[in-house]
Amino acid sequence: MISKVDAQHVETMIKSFIAIDHSNTLRNKANDKAFGIPLVGFASGDDLLFEQYKDHVGPFYMTPWEVFAVTFRDTTIKAEQLTVISYILPQTEATKNDNRKEKFYPSERWARARIFGEEVNVALRRHIVQSLKDRNIRAVAPALAPQFSVRISPKYGFSSTWSERHAAYAAGLGTFGLCDGLITPVGKAMRTGSVVAQMNIPATQRPYTDHRAYCLYFSKGTCKKCISRCPVGAISESGKNKLTCLNHLFPVTSNYVKESFGIDGYGCGLCQTGVPCESRIPHSTDG
Repeated sequence: MISKVDAQHVETMIKSFIAIDHSNTLRNKANDKAFGIPLVGFASGDDLLFEQYKDHVGPFYMTPWEVFAVTFRDTTIKAEQLTVISYILPQTEATKNDNRKEKFYPSERWARARIFGEEVNVALRRHIVQSLKDRNIRAVAPALAPQFSVRISPKYGFSSTWSERHAAYAAGLGTFGLCDGLITPVGKAMRTGSVVAQMNIPATQRPYTDHRAYCLYFSKGTCKKCISRCPVGAISESGKNKLTCLNHLFPVTSNYVKESFGIDGYGCGLCQTGVPCESRIPHSTDG
């Protein structure tokens, strides 16, 4: 028998984990928290957006039904029986403040948030899956599934078989900016994760119809501050050049992070800080 778990229960589960679990740390001397209070949203497993993603990105892109059916070897499950749980993990004010001051390399806090923060994200995904399992609810974190991998999309180049940002968009948590980052009510300086579960939670209403609604460049023709924030010119009015960005991350920032901070990692995030959408949905006057 499957236990009843509602949206409030799931939201409390996620927020409580980030608030009290010992894993939410940057692992620095101050033992600073990696993330602030999360946002949580939900999308239906049969939302047509997921099929549209597959059409746009490529046939390798997994819908919620596909990743669930493969994980549990159950093709009898129906897409409408699934819910996508999505969440936003906002960077702390200290991390954003440090990175805002940088011009070429990431700050130490930002680099730690990229590496150790993602370990927190992994732990949270597993916590959600296990907590639901304890209530006899089957769930899977697509980003941790064996089928998750990076592929080449004919349209978009480097792509993955599941996108956490696109799951968040479907769950009403944000829209995309000029630099491809997701602009959310707590800004673009964040990380995101998701879990697909066999449960029926009403989908979060999307307060937008345009996938770029929150970006001032696309909505007002203004701002473009992420262009000047990019240290290697990877962002232009045409969008982000993924290869140029990647070549800055590896080996440039990875070498710098290791030599400067003594950790095996990388990061940048300059286009996510020092911009109007850093910590909120920007106002029209911000541009």
